[in-house]
Amino acid sequence: MNPKQFLLIGGIILVALGVLGMVGVLGPTQDESVLVDMGLDWWFDDAENWAHLVLGVIALAAAFVVPAGMQRWLVLAVGVLGILVGLYSVLNDTVLWGANLQNPEDTLLHLVVGAWALAASWKKSEAAAPMSPTMPM
Repeated sequence: MNPKQFLLIGGIILVALGVLGMVGVLGPTQDESVLVDMGLDWWFDDAENWAHLVLGVIALAAAFVVPAGMQRWLVLAVGVLGILVGLYSVLNDTVLWGANLQNPEDTLLHLVVGAWALAASWKKSEAAAPMSPTMPM
């Protein structure tokens, strides 16, 4: 997976998480999350939902607007940030900028996404093959 693919797939996932959290499927309270009903103590509060939605829209826009060389650096930054947020929730506190990182699933999610982004940042974007003339001479 290259940086553009990470931005596209990650952006779609983040927008979906943000919207599902806002409409009462994955939050914004613990009682409203279907994941809690399935035995997972996992839900997204309002701050997390807005963060997911805004970051998802930014990722989708970056996939189409930002040049490939800059996409790599953006995805690398996302990877570092994901790892740092995961480590923060392990070593420090469970609230970061108003978002609750209250359980091990949050920590694991941020560490996995951070590692995924770091791996994607090292793959080169595939350039389109040059077009060859099709008209006979």
